[in-house]
Amino acid sequence: MQEFIQQAQNWVQLLGPNIYLQSVAIALIFLVIGKFADFVISRLIAKLVSRSKTDIDDNLVALLHRPVFISFVLLGLALATDRLQLPDAPEFLTHGILKTIAIVVWYGFFRGLVQILLSAFARGDGAKKLHESMLPLLSNVLKIVVFAMAIYFIFLAWRIDVTAWLASAGIVGLALSFAAKDTLSNLFAGVSIIADAPYKKGDFITLDSGERGMVTHIGLRSTRILTRDDVEITLPNGLIGNAKIINEAGGPSAKHRIRIPIGVAYGSDVDKVIAALEGIADAHDEVCKDPGRRVRFRRFGDSSLDFEMLCWIGLPVNRGRMIHELNCAVYKSFVANGIEIPFPQRDLHVISMPSGSN
Repeated sequence: MQEFIQQAQNWVQLLGPNIYLQSVAIALIFLVIGKFADFVISRLIAKLVSRSKTDIDDNLVALLHRPVFISFVLLGLALATDRLQLPDAPEFLTHGILKTIAIVVWYGFFRGLVQILLSAFARGDGAKKLHESMLPLLSNVLKIVVFAMAIYFIFLAWRIDVTAWLASAGIVGLALSFAAKDTLSNLFAGVSIIADAPYKKGDFITLDSGERGMVTHIGLRSTRILTRDDVEITLPNGLIGNAKIINEAGGPSAKHRIRIPIGVAYGSDVDKVIAALEGIADAHDEVCKDPGRRVRFRRFGDSSLDFEMLCWIGLPVNRGRMIHELNCAVYKSFVANGIEIPFPQRDLHVISMPSGSN
């Protein structure tokens, strides 16, 4: 590019010694180059990217052609200004204005680019769909970063020393971080939870502190869960980030397995017990057929033969009701089939009576 600029400056000298004419020629040359670049981007490249399945590249090309054209025009005006050999003050003022215009134009481009990328991730065009709670945060943070960079380059364009400004910003940021450390802790934990996704809205989770319920909201500062008593609990993300979380709706599907332990008396027909428990699970409409139910003879207990019926239900929220209904069905079935459910008993044997007792 530098060689081309030098070559263009040599060409305009063929017009004669008139520097004003040379300046106009330089500006016109770069105006033509800008129009050509605009044509290539808006027509040829746009036609190529229109064949892709995503519209990200189409929006990017539509956003890019205007800054490219204006940049060539501003470059031509800057070179034309150099050719005029103005005094230092007017030349500095002119270059500062041109640089400021270029920075503002490219600031608009990068701001639009941020919006395009965030919209694409929100739709799931990226490798992973961006969580809806992250969109406002990322949008604001990226826009602030782009705006701060634009201000920084404008200062450089006008040769303003930004060292003192950066030092002051660092001191203010340090003070704010100490003052709002708990809020920042929850904020970073919220970002980590959203990025790692140990649970999602609608999942049933159990914390090591005992809280269990359905996740109703995942925010940047806190997570809200609704218990089975219809009580909403708000938990700071900083607390959840350091807690053990059991996601009952996690795994390949949202299905949940329940266990029904039951003991029968010694001497019972184990095959009959197994058949009765399997029939109870098969007869219930809300017990999943896939994965199928299982009945296991677990152990020889002190007073009973201990069995366990394992079956899957569609949603964890139904666990309490399903255990209740299956327990009722087990008791009724055992009574109808003559299967005894024992209770703990202790036999007391008196070896001898104390002397003098009646």
